[in-house]
Amino acid sequence: MASIEDFRMKSHELLIELDAATMEMMTLVTSKCVSGPDWDFASKRQHDAYKSWDAFMNTPNTNI
Repeated sequence: MASIEDFRMKSHELLIELDAATMEMMTLVTSKCVSGPDWDFASKRQHDAYKSWDAFMNTPNTNI
């Protein structure tokens, strides 16, 4: 069983990556660079970061 501290730390780690990935995309938007390989990479990074965080947050709790 993971402790609440383990949960908090993992959630924080995933949110840091999600925030960084989103910020990278927004930086590209302000640079008017919303297509091409840089955009594709940033978009995939943000998508993957969100999926990881969402999967973590929606993992069934078997201890209830």
